[in-house]
Amino acid sequence: GAEGSTLMSYFSKNQIQALKPKITFSTLRDLQCPVLQSNDLQGKPEESCGTEELFEWLGAVLNQVSLDNKSSSFLSTYCCPEPNTVVEKAFLCTITGFIIPEKIMQLLEQLCCYFGEPKLAYWLTLTVHGFADSPVSWRESEHGFHKGGENLYNFVIFRNLDYWLQMAVGAHDDCPP
Repeated sequence: GAEGSTLMSYFSKNQIQALKPKITFSTLRDLQCPVLQSNDLQGKPEESCGTEELFEWLGAVLNQVSLDNKSSSFLSTYCCPEPNTVVEKAFLCTITGFIIPEKIMQLLEQLCCYFGEPKLAYWLTLTVHGFADSPVSWRESEHGFHKGGENLYNFVIFRNLDYWLQMAVGAHDDCPP
């Protein structure tokens, strides 16, 4: 009856607006980036960085931690792994909200188009986070929050369309399929 239609109008005005993803863009200038080789997951001294070094670096960049290893910094003395290169401009786009897998696939396809023209980037990344306190993670298991609620995966896509897939879950969670 009337109660149902009142509820429907409330949800259509409020909830749908809340589910609309929020998009923010930023440009990072003169960013130190690790040198990567698509066929070398472990990295080689003086040639390229490995997957773990990249994952750590990405965490610092996404959390806007300074990479210049200043001893006066109370937050972090982290510095970019070696070998690295300075990129004049890097683009960071963050989409926050409930995003279905099909949309993530679309994003991946659009990102791959970026390698067409102009060919400026050697590689790019797409990181997908589940909420730290999400009730589920991979498979049918409950998501164990415990300490950090880790629940994410990261694609690193190279210009030749090779890719790395990195996954992180909490110690009490099922591993991804």
